[in-house]
Amino acid sequence: MTELVVTLAVRVTPRADRNSVAGVRSDGAVLVRVTAAPTDGQANKAVVETLAEALKLKKNQVSLVSGETSRDKRIQICGLSAQEIKSRLES
Repeated sequence: MTELVVTLAVRVTPRADRNSVAGVRSDGAVLVRVTAAPTDGQANKAVVETLAEALKLKKNQVSLVSGETSRDKRIQICGLSAQEIKSRLES
């Protein structure tokens, strides 16, 4: 059985008022706001935790693929189809 793996484009806003998934940009990137500062990987960790919570997944099912030092990141989601991800983010 093949495990579902989807890669998302994510645009991060660090030092926000709260952790949240704020929608999707016109280019398809998911907007994620985190309270953590972009130092020592704190914001990256917060992005993974925020997406895992929003998608109702375990943290180990969400991982950073690229963009460690950029606001634009690629995040890998395991266990959900692209349609399931879209549905969960919209609810």
